[in-house]
Amino acid sequence: MFISKFKRLAVILLIPLLVLQFSFSPVFATGAECEQTSQSAPTEEASPSLDLNCKSAILIEATTGQVLYEQNADEALPPASVTKVMTLLLVMEAIDEGKIKLDDMVSTSAHAASMGGSQIFLKEGEEMSVEDMLKSVVIASANDAACALAEFVSGSEEAFVARMNQRAGELGMKNTTFENTNGLDDTAENHLTSARDIAIMSAELIKHEKILEYSSIWMDTVRDGQFGLTNTNRLVRFYRGCTGLKTGSTAKAGFCISATAERDGTKLVAVIMGAESRDIRNAAATRLLDWGFANYGVYTHSGEVLDGIKTIGGVKNSLKAECAEFSCVLEKSKIGKVEYKLELPDKVSAPIKTGDVVGKIVFTLDGEEIGRADVVAAEDIEKISFFEVWYRIFTKFLLK
Repeated sequence: MFISKFKRLAVILLIPLLVLQFSFSPVFATGAECEQTSQSAPTEEASPSLDLNCKSAILIEATTGQVLYEQNADEALPPASVTKVMTLLLVMEAIDEGKIKLDDMVSTSAHAASMGGSQIFLKEGEEMSVEDMLKSVVIASANDAACALAEFVSGSEEAFVARMNQRAGELGMKNTTFENTNGLDDTAENHLTSARDIAIMSAELIKHEKILEYSSIWMDTVRDGQFGLTNTNRLVRFYRGCTGLKTGSTAKAGFCISATAERDGTKLVAVIMGAESRDIRNAAATRLLDWGFANYGVYTHSGEVLDGIKTIGGVKNSLKAECAEFSCVLEKSKIGKVEYKLELPDKVSAPIKTGDVVGKIVFTLDGEEIGRADVVAAEDIEKISFFEVWYRIFTKFLLK
């Protein structure tokens, strides 16, 4: 009897060594092995011609950046006041960074007060809150307010314009050169951008929900109700789902617009450049948005929590994991045909850190992969020590 118990104790002492020996190498590599991808965009040749009466145009889905339609989208052209999309983006980013606040008061310089074109007629030395100036730029396309905000953020319009061009490069805007904050082009010789670049910066801007709050307003006031603002974008009033964003027109640029709209969870950005009139511009944007909503939708697989992935060599025997959310733009007729497969290892070795990639979901359409998303650890699991293994086994031995 004594010899039998001695053998059992010897086994108890050896088991922890064996457990630790076979749990040094992870079974499934962790890291960013699989990043979310989306279905390749339709090419211009594959899309029907919409006969848009303008120099260039593009339609993208805002959340994915997928191009749905394009027409001469990379030609560098004068953008007029659509320039202010970048001005507004930098102001909103300055707010997010805590550099400025909506209730800060901005003093108007002589330079800002001298701006022509669309304006709210700021006087030198006049003070107005950041929020009221933002609304004036978004709704009424005020050149003077745009310049005043730029000076408030960067100290001078020149410094702000340098940052505009830097930010354009960071966003991958390859056909853009900014020379001012508002798009006035009487003296600007090389103030140019493309429809594609406008779509890129517009999609970035509307990530800031406050901008959509302003850009969807039809009429408002500043100066304690003494000065009225009317939205230059008539689609806000007359196009179902329109949320903004920015219009512009000069003799050199023609009539331009970056129009944003949302229906049934699908967010589109339509850019029209170089139209001959406001009505032609608005009709082209309307046709582009109508075509997009009629033909495309967003497939979304919401993130979910997974329990029970087996772990070895850890203080816990199972791992809780999360599937990243996945979305892509598809023709409406194909959204219901998407299939997905969860690929997980049989077991994962500790130590495991929250965010480690432990598997993936592969999405397919008609047998072809259209994207994938990571499955990541939702908790830390530390490697179990020799003494912890020994203690657990010895405790069970004593309880028998």
